[in-house]
Amino acid sequence: MDHGWLSVLPPVLAIALAIATRQVVLSLLAGVWSGWIIAASGNPLKGTADAIACLVNVFGEAWQTRVILFTMLMGSLLILMQRSGGVDGFVAWVGRWKWAHTRRGAQLMAWIVGLGVFIESTITCLVVGTVSRPLFDRLRISREKLAYICDSTSAPVCILLPFNGWGATVLALLATQAAAGHLGDQGPLTVFVAAIPLNFYAILSVLLVLLTILTGWEIGPMRAAERRARVEGKVLRDGAMPVVDAEVISIPAKEGVPPRLRNLLLPLIAMVAMVPVGILITGWPGLAGVPAGAGFPAKFMALLNEASGSLAVLWAVLFALALAAVAMWAQRIFRVQEIVDLSFKGAGGLVPLATIMMLAFAIGMTCNALGTGNWVAEMAQPHLSPGAIAPVVFVVSCFIAFSTGTSWGTFAIMMPLAVPLAASYAAHGDPVSIPLVVSAVLGGGVFGDHCSPISDTTVVSSMASCSDHIDHVRTQMPYALIAASLTLAIYITLGAL
Repeated sequence: MDHGWLSVLPPVLAIALAIATRQVVLSLLAGVWSGWIIAASGNPLKGTADAIACLVNVFGEAWQTRVILFTMLMGSLLILMQRSGGVDGFVAWVGRWKWAHTRRGAQLMAWIVGLGVFIESTITCLVVGTVSRPLFDRLRISREKLAYICDSTSAPVCILLPFNGWGATVLALLATQAAAGHLGDQGPLTVFVAAIPLNFYAILSVLLVLLTILTGWEIGPMRAAERRARVEGKVLRDGAMPVVDAEVISIPAKEGVPPRLRNLLLPLIAMVAMVPVGILITGWPGLAGVPAGAGFPAKFMALLNEASGSLAVLWAVLFALALAAVAMWAQRIFRVQEIVDLSFKGAGGLVPLATIMMLAFAIGMTCNALGTGNWVAEMAQPHLSPGAIAPVVFVVSCFIAFSTGTSWGTFAIMMPLAVPLAASYAAHGDPVSIPLVVSAVLGGGVFGDHCSPISDTTVVSSMASCSDHIDHVRTQMPYALIAASLTLAIYITLGAL
């Protein structure tokens, strides 16, 4: 059923309520509920029943369940690393370096850690927030600035790499387009790799963070937040409501345990290293369908198409958690019962985040049922010309991702619309670059995931930094809009050439 403009109301309602009330959970619930009432043609009883069913059905999608599960398990891993002296060991190690005693050096350290933990956007945020928060608080750097660094080194970095869950998802979508003949003589991996340097939004977002760190350039609400922290010593504004209290996800080391850097580095290195191994294992069955004598590119593409990024990340977190538990038991820091108790406590601390992620997935499913993304894309499609495809696709992808709070959902909506459209123009000899159009879809999707108040990554960034969520959205938005505006200008310029 075509719901037209009504399909846009649920995400708009959720975003407006989140900004007005600062209650993300209730706002997302309102968006989901209103969406299913619309789907039920205004019947409140059927709409309510369908909304409840939608919340349950979130766990019917294996990858969504795995994302929620490995996020909660990250709580277990983080609490073990903190309680065993791992985080204190990292702070002590960093403290030996002269640059770590400066605001610029601490922020640069957080930026580098974000680039290094690229396996999954939520994990990047949690790790960067956990290891950086003590140092940032000591140096009077605002929680909003920490949240901005967490957010801008998560999704924008993950989308630039083909060897994680994000890359596997994009390659699977491109493989579908290749099977339909829309990529011409180019393979999915070739198109994705060619699109990486053209993903101007992701690249500019990462570089803009570095620029603000090196120059101290602060604008809008961020300038006020940094001045408050620097002059008044308040890393949070008066009356701020952090997503979670710092005590929930940040506990001191066990009494008598000295700072031990290895208790942080060992699990993190193991987790990062395990992701490509998991992609290799889950993708291996795909090699069975590769013709004999096929070259390495064909085999590699078949492997990535079959691979499950969410399963690989889940395995990686479980492996890191098991390794940390054994190492800490071997060091006689914890008894087995202590490890079990701490693991449950850490996972429990992230239940609010798991709830928000479930609701974020639910509103994405609601928008999918209403055809929100398709309606927006269809409204824009008649106004396209060869030179306008990339900029219009970018703007539409930005709007869909911001409204729905999901980049992967935006990719799934826009890739089947944008790629065939670009291919049809290219087939008639028009100068349309398919990798450029793909980059517009990816960049637009990341914009929404980067700064939408109902995006799981945005919420995780607020949580990991123990920041007020709407304060994070307000302070980050000007930087996101600058990167998006520059990206749009580049696409327009390239389209005019």
